[in-house]
Formats: sequence, structure tokens, C-alpha cells
Amino acid sequence: MRLLLIEDNAPLRNAISQYLQEAGYLVDCATAGDEGLWAADGSNHDLVLLDLMLPHIDGMEILRRLRAKENPVHIIVISARDGLEDRLVALNAGADDYLVKPFSLAELLARVQALLRRSYVKKNPLMRVGHLELDPIRKVVKCADQPIDLSALEYRLLEYLFYRTGEVVSRTDLWEHVFEDESAGNSNVVDVYIGYLRKKISTVHSSELIHTRRGHGYILEEISS
Repeated sequence: MRLLLIEDNAPLRNAISQYLQEAGYLVDCATAGDEGLWAADGSNHDLVLLDLMLPHIDGMEILRRLRAKENPVHIIVISARDGLEDRLVALNAGADDYLVKPFSLAELLARVQALLRRSYVKKNPLMRVGHLELDPIRKVVKCADQPIDLSALEYRLLEYLFYRTGEVVSRTDLWEHVFEDESAGNSNVVDVYIGYLRKKISTVHSSELIHTRRGHGYILEEISS
């Protein structure tokens, strides 16, 4: 899953980015309001972490402009402004959550995970499709109750397919949300890693859950025989 962090304080930005990357997320960073608005408006992020006091364009203006364009991305405001009025203004303008600085990175991660589950209507953190089970909190994947050893990239790919269970997901969509280098969206790397996943899953259970929709992409679903 790809996150966007818009924060001008370098030490805090680096700490948040590193923590979330270690938790398995891809994190793009912007250091000023104009850069952040461009990144949020032009890319396909799953969630935005937005500071309010930014150079060039402040965070409230970014929030208002994104919602005015009906951009549905989840937004968590992270701000030192701790007044009730500040929180109400941001939430009424379309923020999904508001976290006052200083905050625990563990709490920030929990709020990010909760919003991402809400994005794809997943209230229970434990997700299952057929014989396949994924725990996004513990980052554990099991097939027929047997643990599967996945690389970080393989895990991110499978997790995104789980969040989109029953939907056809294009290669471009997978590339933008899962892979770090977005500059080669037509690459066959997505197909290669889908192959890796299928091979690891099939060593435990023979029935196929990741299906190809030719010309469209991939879908994770259990098909009744």
C-alpha cells in the first residue's frame, strides 16, 4: 500500500517515513504544500498524512482542494494545533482523522491500518479467501493453516489483492500501489511476482485463487467448482 506524507519538519518526516516503511508500506514524501498538493492530486495513493502548517500552501487548503475535486483518498491530519476548533474545521472539511503532535508512532500506525481496512470494507483484520489467510497486523500469511514465507514485496502484492478481493485489479494499479519504482508501469515485473506468489501458494494447496483476466489484470477470489 502506498502512502503520502506531507510534512516539512525533517526529523519528524524521516521518523514517520522510516517507521511506516518498516511496517511494510511504501511512503512518498513531500516537504512543502505545493509539492504535496501536486503529489496527492496526481498520484494514486491509498492514504495521505497531512501536516497543516506547511510552506507555500497550508494543509487546510490542500484538504479543501482535494475534496473540492472529489478526491476520495483517506486523509489523516497530523498537527500541533490541538484546539477543538482546529479539529472540527479539519474534520468538517473532509479529513478522516486528526492526530495531535507529539504522538506515538505506534498509534499513528494503528490509525493508518484502521483507515485502510475501512477503505476496502475490511473491519476484521484477519482476511481469508478460500484456503488462504492474511493477517495485516502480524504480517503473516497462511495457506491451509501452513505459514508461507514471502518476501516484503510479495507480501505487499498479496495484501493489496486481499484488500481488493473479488475485484479485477489492473497491472498498472498493482504497480502504483505495490512497487517502489513507478516509472515503468508497463513492466512485466508484476506478472513475474504474481508467478512467484502462485508458485509458493501452490506448493501448499493446489487450487488456484489468483486468476488472470486477460487484457484486464488479476483477481483474487475462490471459484466454486
